[in-house]
Amino acid sequence: MSAITSIEQLDAIYGAPQEASLVKVTDHVTDEYRAIIEASPFAALATVGPDGLDCSPRGDEPGFVRVLGPGALAMPDRHGNNRIDSLRNIVSDPRVALLFLVPGLGMTLRVNGRATLSIDPDLLASFAVGGKAPRSVMMIAVDEVYFQCARAIIRSRLWDPSRHVDPATLPTPGRMLAAISEGRVGGETYDREWPKRAAHTLW
Repeated sequence: MSAITSIEQLDAIYGAPQEASLVKVTDHVTDEYRAIIEASPFAALATVGPDGLDCSPRGDEPGFVRVLGPGALAMPDRHGNNRIDSLRNIVSDPRVALLFLVPGLGMTLRVNGRATLSIDPDLLASFAVGGKAPRSVMMIAVDEVYFQCARAIIRSRLWDPSRHVDPATLPTPGRMLAAISEGRVGGETYDREWPKRAAHTLW
C-alpha cells in the first residue's frame, strides 16, 4: 500500500491551487460572507482538545450565529445531550472551525477562529427563545473566512429531494442504543417517546 508521507509528494500530485482559491480567504467577515452566515440555519462545529477531536451539528433559525462585527461571531449553545464535548475542548484549546450550510445553496462557508465561552446574563438573555436562554454563548474571534465551491454538494446532490432517504430504511436511535448497550437503554420505547421529549427540549 502506497502512502503519501510528505508535503512534497502532495504538491507533486495535486499541483498549485488556482488564484481564486487563495484570494477568497479573508481575515474578517465581509458583507458578502455576512449575508451567507445570516442566511444559514445549520453549521458543523469542529474543535480539538486533550481528549481528541469533535465535530458536532449546530442548528437553529437562520442567523442563529450572530455577526457582531468583521472579526467576531457569537453562537448560543442550545439544549443538547450534556456531553458538552465541544465546550470541554474549547476550555482547553480555543481553536474552532465552522462549516455553514444554507439549504438550496451550492457553496458552503468556512470560518476558522478562536473561541471563549460567555455566561454574561445580558448576552444569554439576548439569545433567549420562548423565554429559554442558552446556558452559554460561544464568542468566536475570526481568523479566516472563505467560501467552499459547490463540487461536493453537486456530487452528493444534497439538496435534491429525489435523493432523500426513507428514514424507515435505516436504524433508529433507539435501535442503535439497544444494540450497543445490549438492551439496557434505547429500544422502541425510546423512539416512541423521543418526539415529545425533543419538542420540550429544543431550546
